[in-house]
Amino acid sequence: MGMIGGSLEAFIGAVHRRGAALDGEVELVCGAFSSNPEKSKAAGESLYLEPSRVYGSYEEMILKEKELPEGERMDFVSIVVPNHVHFPAAKFALENGFPVLMDKPVTLTTKEAKDLKVILEETGLLFALTHNYTAYPMVKEAKQLIKNGVIGDIRKVIVEYPQGWLYNLVEGTGNKQADWRTDPERCGAAGGVGDIGTHAENLAEYITGLEITELCADLTIFVEGRRLDDDANILLRFNNGAKGVLHNSQICHGEENDLNIRIYGSKGGLKWRQMEPNTLELTNQDTGSRIIRTGVGQLSEHAQAHTRQPAGHPEGYIETFASIYRNFAMALRHSWGVAADKSATGGLGGGKADGSYNPEIYDFPGIDDGLRGMGFIQTVVKSANDDTTKWTKFEI
Repeated sequence: MGMIGGSLEAFIGAVHRRGAALDGEVELVCGAFSSNPEKSKAAGESLYLEPSRVYGSYEEMILKEKELPEGERMDFVSIVVPNHVHFPAAKFALENGFPVLMDKPVTLTTKEAKDLKVILEETGLLFALTHNYTAYPMVKEAKQLIKNGVIGDIRKVIVEYPQGWLYNLVEGTGNKQADWRTDPERCGAAGGVGDIGTHAENLAEYITGLEITELCADLTIFVEGRRLDDDANILLRFNNGAKGVLHNSQICHGEENDLNIRIYGSKGGLKWRQMEPNTLELTNQDTGSRIIRTGVGQLSEHAQAHTRQPAGHPEGYIETFASIYRNFAMALRHSWGVAADKSATGGLGGGKADGSYNPEIYDFPGIDDGLRGMGFIQTVVKSANDDTTKWTKFEI
């Protein structure tokens, strides 16, 4: 792969690189790690890349890599830049023949997301989005349990993502990560909702298989001088009649990344926390709760295919990115008419005898997930700004 963004000063770029490398299926061969050529060069040196394949801009990287012979040039582009660069970088890569794997949210605006979908349809190239939390084994297991009707018809969904790191004006201290995430020009129409609220929305829809149809949102900027929301409280309605509550906040003192979800159906319930990812709780009023653990007992094929560690060893944050990169790599091979390397499944299940893979098991988020995320941001902002109606229709 080639990487756009992810300089030595960045956070998420290093996470992507570690995840991509974990299974030995993806190799970083080139990069335009910063719009500053010197910073890009420094990143390339630290990653031991060939100097001639460290570029000063993503345009230069894409055009020069395109000139290299097939088998030598990069096979796809990983985009790990602030939101306002997502669309132009992805558009340029796709129009020059390179598939794209990109950090979320998909674009700066809903219009850009729609335009990107058109480009993907025209080029026929693969695209993945790193809504990584859906790649935890126990999230896969929860999805499968719901699909199999274990908790019955879903009635209630509660999903939360509290953080505390923006409890004061961190962006005024020179913190680069806080600076762009609170800047409407680079982050988009929403702050915390776009940054972490979309993860909560994506998790709820992925596990349940439902879609949000209406919502009622209350957004707040608690920190004086901040330009985008740092707290959100949202009521949800789903397409099966279920009701829900979503809250995300970045001003909750002492909170780290406590993404969690509780789903209640007519036969039982499910509980999962990102900070204790190996554990899924299946609840029932009559028979009591049952703890399901990664690596213990008989998990679904979907969950097992995303389990790397033996029982008692956490499946962590890096592994979720690794799963998306691995699954994307296998899908790329398939699109080329090449069977997936049997090592890609790591003996975890879901692979086929001929070395190919089952796309229903080795799934990854795509452009439609990105569109849903942008629709969520757009609808939340619209709802929060409209005092005349309680419910706002979810629109993309």
